[in-house]
Amino acid sequence: MSGEYLSNLLTHKRTLFSLLSLLAIILLGYGAKNLYFKSDYKIFFDKKNPQLVQHEHIESEYTKSDDITFIISTSANDLFNEQDLTALLEFTRDAWKLPYSIRVDSVTNFQNTYAEQNDLIVEDLVPEDVHPEDTHFAQLKKTALEQIELVDFVLSADAKTTSVSVLLQMPDDEHAKDAASHEAVMAARELVQKYTVNYPELSIHLVGQTTVNFTFNELSKRDSGFWFPIMFLAMSILLVLLLKSFSGMIISLIIIIASVISTLGLMGWCSTPLNQVTAALPVIILTLAVCNCVHILNNFYYHLADQQNKTTALLNAMRTNLQPVFLTSLTTVIGFLSMNFSETPPLRELGNWAAIGVTFAFIYSLTLLPFLARLLPAAGRKKSSGKFGQAYSQWLYRKRTSVFTVISLIVIGLLIQIPRNELNDNTIGYFKESVPFRQAADFMQKELTGFDSINYSLACGSSNCVNEPEYLKKVEDFSKWLKQQPEIVHVVSYTDIIKRLNRNMHEGDKPFYTIPESRELSAQYQLLYELSLPFGLDLNNLINVDKSALKVTAIIKNQKAQQLIEIEKRSASWLKRNAPELNSPGAGISLMFAHLGQRNINSMITGSILALVLVTLTLIIALRSLKYGLISLIPNTLPAATAFGIWGVVLAEVNVAVAVVFSFTLGIIVDDTVHFLTKYIRARKEQQKGTIESVEYAMSIVGKAVLVTSAVLGAGFTVLALSDFNVNAYMGAMVAITIILALILDLTLLPLSLFHLDK
Repeated sequence: MSGEYLSNLLTHKRTLFSLLSLLAIILLGYGAKNLYFKSDYKIFFDKKNPQLVQHEHIESEYTKSDDITFIISTSANDLFNEQDLTALLEFTRDAWKLPYSIRVDSVTNFQNTYAEQNDLIVEDLVPEDVHPEDTHFAQLKKTALEQIELVDFVLSADAKTTSVSVLLQMPDDEHAKDAASHEAVMAARELVQKYTVNYPELSIHLVGQTTVNFTFNELSKRDSGFWFPIMFLAMSILLVLLLKSFSGMIISLIIIIASVISTLGLMGWCSTPLNQVTAALPVIILTLAVCNCVHILNNFYYHLADQQNKTTALLNAMRTNLQPVFLTSLTTVIGFLSMNFSETPPLRELGNWAAIGVTFAFIYSLTLLPFLARLLPAAGRKKSSGKFGQAYSQWLYRKRTSVFTVISLIVIGLLIQIPRNELNDNTIGYFKESVPFRQAADFMQKELTGFDSINYSLACGSSNCVNEPEYLKKVEDFSKWLKQQPEIVHVVSYTDIIKRLNRNMHEGDKPFYTIPESRELSAQYQLLYELSLPFGLDLNNLINVDKSALKVTAIIKNQKAQQLIEIEKRSASWLKRNAPELNSPGAGISLMFAHLGQRNINSMITGSILALVLVTLTLIIALRSLKYGLISLIPNTLPAATAFGIWGVVLAEVNVAVAVVFSFTLGIIVDDTVHFLTKYIRARKEQQKGTIESVEYAMSIVGKAVLVTSAVLGAGFTVLALSDFNVNAYMGAMVAITIILALILDLTLLPLSLFHLDK
């Protein structure tokens, strides 16, 4: 089917195609009722991800990590006074009442132990009734600060800050789990509000894994519900100003809305949930869908200004833009589909659904736009003289050597900055500092303990073997080594408990703060201790059910991806040298993200190269010219590369989303190149113009459209950069920078390359 025939068909049968499009929009849009949000951090990982597999193994062996933790700090000298301890006791009791709560750990219910003759006494550190006349606050403080299991973990060294950690038993069903997270966090916020009113000297912050999941969900909904309307309004204003046509703005917005509705509706029909990353889809589709509209409408108004009637102008606009619109849509789809090389499922989903959204935008720009353009009034306007495009092209030709030199020096200067970038994913850094959770996590790291942790499940080989002295000593040696690492602020290990019990049963003598000498003695102490523990405070967070393994947790403060991986490597090396039979991979949520970022970069290099090859081959075939296809490499590869150079100067840190920017933007920035080259080739081959005249022609025809689309795209992704979720914000900022650089290079290096290579 020839382009001429298809253009005639789409123009003259526009009513039929518009009705079919409307029917498709209604049917697809109805599926949006099935959309829901999924905010679990595990969605970022494939099921076979080795770090996720180990993390889930540890969760299956020990208590799961779903929790809400309250960080409580006082303005008094310390927490060990009547008012603050009373508040902590009440708060701990109320924390048990939170939805899905199965365990609460706080400084008040820390299980303090001591011996009376041959009896082991296990009781709460702080008695239920606190009275100044019979409570020795100084002694309580001294006892608490002597417990290495508490300091720099549950209680700060200055005793001003503490934590109350609530373990939750969440539903397995993902729909129910999100609802449960919302219920639990909202109840926790109400609890915080209640106690900050009743005890104004206390400041209370919320952290914990369930809080993280809820914050992901909350920010996703805010991005889609807040930024999309703002972007929609900004897009409307930009289109009116740049197209100078109210009806053109209306047509573009209808195509945009239709594309977004169809994409989200199809997601609903496919039962694909929205998540933290794909919540940005409406803004992305809104931004990309406008490009085809601008090029077709700009050409339509150009022909109207040439005194053509609407049908003829529409036919000429369709004929002129059918191939470039198809090519730009195809290359954009290729770029997005290359994101399937990403190690991150949400980024793969973003690429796939963005590709589908671009496809819908392409279809509706050919089927719905002609009907709307013919139906709505189009105010006449003066025909552009093309003088600016002509004058700019002539100036560029005269100054080609100096402009080429300046642009080349700038590009080279930016390219050499790329190595400054380093992968440094940071779980806390996924959130901007304005987000309450980020503020809480920063406060916790400053005043109490670390946010990140690495867990090790050290198996002894058989059931009930955890009390073997030789095994316990090796676990203790590993725990001691971890404590010596400068990045680690606390280590949670069962060996600290068994050493404390051994000392208790030897009249508190410090020399007996060691591993018991026999298995029988360790087992006896463990049994006495477990029988004395209150409901909900068992040892399953440290010992697995059949007592064949112990969990050791290293708490780490203020470290990023590379440092976490380095700590893991050092730990693995120590175990291999000193306790090879215990060697076990570390696991932890932050460690999972650290490895994910590195693998994502490696996989996306392959994806980006493949996308570049496919896009270049597409252009070579479509333009029927090896030379023009290779020339297109210049404005197609340099924008993203130079953007990474700017990023290296400004921020120098790459997260999991920034790694996909080259593939993400490749198909987008090809848009301007394709439209410029197709008009240039038409002038060269059909109108037999020379190189300079062909550049002038292309600049006059597409110059304005290129400026409009770049402005709209840049504005759209700049809005995304304002997201409080830094994965989306960094990606939006990088894409916006890349688009602006692509515009500059398309208007300078591309025509300069044609001047030199197509004489």
